Amino acid sequence: MDMLSPAELPDGFSYPDIFIRAAESGLASLEPWWLLEGENLRTRHLGLQERFPDRLLVPFARREDNDDVACWDLENGKVCVVHDFSSPGREQRGSFESFADWLRAALEDFIEFE
Repeated sequence: MDMLSPAELPDGFSYPDIFIRAAESGLASLEPWWLLEGENLRTRHLGLQERFPDRLLVPFARREDNDDVACWDLENGKVCVVHDFSSPGREQRGSFESFADWLRAALEDFIEFE
């Protein structure tokens, strides 16, 4: 999987082991969520920096049926879901303590999605 390189990641951040394990095991799609990779990841990462300059976000997944993006929020160490392309200050849609908690919720979305 083509993730952000250490040079592209913010200082002090590295991908959590559980995320790397999930990505390496082929868990790229839990419809409606898709792990971001390659050029899509890089474009979204730069776009989030431009649209929400007051936040330190590292995206890792997008939801296919809306503009929600799951990110690590480096300000508080949690995983957040932001509604991309919304007005700054109105983007926050949800928060999880960890990637594992987000993954559990994404699995619930997968079960319910049609």
